[in-house]
Amino acid sequence: MRFPGVGRSWRRAWQTLRRPAVLDGALAVLVGVAEVTAVRALLPAGHPDRGLSVAIAAAGAVPLIVRRNHPVAVALATLALDLLHTLLGLGDPATLPSVIGLYSLGRHAAGRTVWIIAAAASLSYLAVYQLQSGEIPGNVSVPVLSPFLVVGLGQFLRLRGELRKRGQEQAAEAAVRAERRRIARELHDVVAHHISVINVMVGAGRTTMTTDPRRAQEALVTAERTAREAMAEMRQLLHVLRAEDGDEPDNHAGVGAEALPDLVARVDGAGPPVGLEVTGEAVPLPAAVDHAVYRIVQEALTNTRKHADGARVSVRLAYLSGAVEVEVLDDGLGRRGGTAQTGSGFGLGGMAERVALCGGRLQTGPRPEGGFRVHAWIPVPAVQDPAPSKDPASPK
Repeated sequence: MRFPGVGRSWRRAWQTLRRPAVLDGALAVLVGVAEVTAVRALLPAGHPDRGLSVAIAAAGAVPLIVRRNHPVAVALATLALDLLHTLLGLGDPATLPSVIGLYSLGRHAAGRTVWIIAAAASLSYLAVYQLQSGEIPGNVSVPVLSPFLVVGLGQFLRLRGELRKRGQEQAAEAAVRAERRRIARELHDVVAHHISVINVMVGAGRTTMTTDPRRAQEALVTAERTAREAMAEMRQLLHVLRAEDGDEPDNHAGVGAEALPDLVARVDGAGPPVGLEVTGEAVPLPAAVDHAVYRIVQEALTNTRKHADGARVSVRLAYLSGAVEVEVLDDGLGRRGGTAQTGSGFGLGGMAERVALCGGRLQTGPRPEGGFRVHAWIPVPAVQDPAPSKDPASPK
């Protein structure tokens, strides 16, 4: 039997215990108890300085409650109580509260103040030893240098934490930039393709409105349908931008290899015929590969209509063993010299990024016999069929 309410209560309690203020309070209590217990064990009952020593030990743990928010003040307070305890002859310097105070100083503070306080603590310990014994024994090097060691440890951990945080921020910024590039590619594909088709269809309807009303009506109906599809895809992009959970809701319904005949039919109605050839046994493609195939053909057809209007186009989709191949050829003259093919930089660049993300290869360029060629080869991971179950009744 499960008790969801109990689980939520435990999680809430655990989150409360993990708060810095709660952890520092618990640390102060533990340090105070440890120091008081150590003093009571060292000084027998009835010792004249036992009460004062216990009070100083308990007071040294109190500043640790705010060690994260006020590390300088905590370090100075614990060092003062530590030196007072030593000057009164109640113990040696470098007690546990002062060590934690110096560590907190290095962990949660920065600048020259940190090392000035560490140097002051080291000199104070050295002066206390000299006042107590009149000379500096050789075995006090570790206590005298301990402030630098403890502060240095805190500084090291603080810098490492800052580097880790900076790396996480850079990774988040890189993810944001990648998402912006992806959205830019999507916007380019949607706007460039649909608007070019709408432009051609509306122009065809305008020129044939008086001579062939039926053809003009078909052109306008196609332009209207294309505009609705553009609006639907734009809404999907806006949904991505408004997503708050950080996941990428790649909903590309109707954008894949199966939708290529409809895409070719729409472009076919806006100009010269477009041929589509599908070879090989069609297999289900991964979402990224399926989407890339559709966008590559869409962008290639858009570029043909934009830079080589009137050219004949052929589209070939081949299902190979472990890969899929896409090739779009045209016989236009608008791309000679390789200048018009680049456009705004999102067309062929977007194709290359899509193919690279899928681990494939992209080749684009003019054809020797004239026209332009877009060829993409994208690997398709093999899907292994589950092993057939053995029927115990079947003969071996």
